[in-house]
Amino acid sequence: MASLTSSLSTRNWSYNVFASFHGPDVRKTLLSHMREQFNVNGITMYNDQKMVRSEEIAPSLTNGIRESRIAIVILSKKYASSSWCLDELVEILECKKSMGQIVMTIFYGVEPSDVRKQTGEFGIAFEDTCEHKTKEAKQKWIKALTNVSNIAGEDFLRWLVFIFL
Repeated sequence: MASLTSSLSTRNWSYNVFASFHGPDVRKTLLSHMREQFNVNGITMYNDQKMVRSEEIAPSLTNGIRESRIAIVILSKKYASSSWCLDELVEILECKKSMGQIVMTIFYGVEPSDVRKQTGEFGIAFEDTCEHKTKEAKQKWIKALTNVSNIAGEDFLRWLVFIFL
C-alpha cells in the first residue's frame, strides 16, 4: 500500500478531478457551481463540453478518467439512463482498483439503496438502458453500481437541509 500511496502522490496528473454525471440532471446546477469553485481554488477539472457524443465511450473521455487524481461520481435519478455514464463508472472503478484513484460519491436526489439495488426511479432508468444490452454488460453495470453505492458519500439533498437549518 505504501508504494501505491507514494506513486499516487508523485504521479503527474493532467486533472485533479473527473466528474461522472448525467448532464441534464446536474450540468447547470450542482456541476456548474462545483466547476466554478474548483476554478477559483486552482483545481483542474476535466471538461467534456466539446466532446462529440457517439454510441461508445470516447477515447478522450477514457483518458480524462485515467488522467484524473480524483473521480467524483454524481449519482442522480437519471444517471443510469445513460450507457455512457455506466461505462464511465466501470472505468472509474477499474482505475480505483488498478491505480488507486480516489473515488467520491454524491447522491443527488437519489437514495444510495436505490443505486445499490437498482430500484425506484433509478432502477426504472437502469432497466430501460439495459433493455437492448447484453447480459454481460448489465451484470458489469450492476456490479459497478453496487460497488459505488457502498462508497461513503454525500446525500446532496440532506446536506442542503443541514446547511439551511
